Amino acid sequence: LGIEEEGLIVAGFDRPNIRYHVVPRSGLPSQLKRLAKAHEGAGIVYCPSRAQADRIAEQLRETGRTSGAYHAGLDKPVRQANQEAFVASEDMVMAATIAFGMGIDKPDVRFIAHAGVPKSIEAYYQETGRAGRDGEPAEAWLFWGAEDFARARQRIEAETEPDRHHEERARLNTMAAFVEAATCRRAILLKHFGEDPPETCGNCDNCLEPPPTIDVTVVAQKILSAAFRTEMRFGVGHLADVLAGKETDKVISNGHNHLSVFGIADAEELALVKPVARSLLARDALRSDSYGGLSFGPAAKPILIGGEKLVIAVPPKRKSAKRKAADYPHDPGFERLRAWRRDIATEQGVPPYVVFHDSTLRAVAATRPTTLAMLSQIEGVGDKKLEKYGSSLLKALEDIDANTPA
Repeated sequence: LGIEEEGLIVAGFDRPNIRYHVVPRSGLPSQLKRLAKAHEGAGIVYCPSRAQADRIAEQLRETGRTSGAYHAGLDKPVRQANQEAFVASEDMVMAATIAFGMGIDKPDVRFIAHAGVPKSIEAYYQETGRAGRDGEPAEAWLFWGAEDFARARQRIEAETEPDRHHEERARLNTMAAFVEAATCRRAILLKHFGEDPPETCGNCDNCLEPPPTIDVTVVAQKILSAAFRTEMRFGVGHLADVLAGKETDKVISNGHNHLSVFGIADAEELALVKPVARSLLARDALRSDSYGGLSFGPAAKPILIGGEKLVIAVPPKRKSAKRKAADYPHDPGFERLRAWRRDIATEQGVPPYVVFHDSTLRAVAATRPTTLAMLSQIEGVGDKKLEKYGSSLLKALEDIDANTPA
């Protein structure tokens, strides 16, 4: 580009203020509602389809959060109005397709959620990177299901040129390895982009609470055997019934109660059938047809014959999505300053972050400057903002202190 070397700014890929979480879908509407209730601040939920964006926006409004939808199926004035409302808001949640967020200057997005698996690690990094641009703590939540990978593989076969199939499958397999990992999420991301990060980051789900792992090779072999013996025409629910030895109408009518795999799984193994099947689908050892029937993928044989082990993280128990209090200490002074900022932003017709970022208000609340000179020493308070807002901000601090009990 002709830029002199001393004029280049080289930045790494790490976004240390973003906390990464990857969770299997288990009642997505409830999971997203809990997330919205637990996290203050603006958020974006990326949805695989327009219809789902509309549905999720409506479901989130049921929590009392301001929420809107954004996708190409909406009239342009509606899209524009929703986008402007989001940029101006401190707590709106937007349910959107992936186009939303490109070119939007909103540094105070507190969380990004994916309602399904992005098409690649690169897409995931770009989309989650729209959170926390102000440097304040932010969250990235990915809710995934095995059907995401099954649909993606079907799209690769049907919609991409044959000479691109290998490349697209490799990208999808990289994403599958990411969601299934029991190791540091950030390290996986950074290594993908050619960096050499520490093995742990201390700010992702797997580092904060390292999941125990379990060798499920035998369970996987039983599932694959059941799929083979039932002629690869049935879904995981039916395979689980066969392995459990349940004499359901469907099992009996197909003669599956006479198969060698009928009743070969014990209670402990049966509890793992769904997460193991999900892992087999993600790894392309199983493939799902349009009717939900499971058949072998190219990764099935090494597992089935014992040449490759399958180890997964023990499925987590349901828990709150809320950050620990230490990440967001309650500060009444900071909240009062946000209210002051909101009033100023409304008067001037600008988004609140244009006045001051949260990080600046936190510093003001913590240091309690009493003069313009002291205020000017705080990061984020430049000469123009000092002149424009300084006196009003100091007056707001005086009012806060006057109304705070000693």
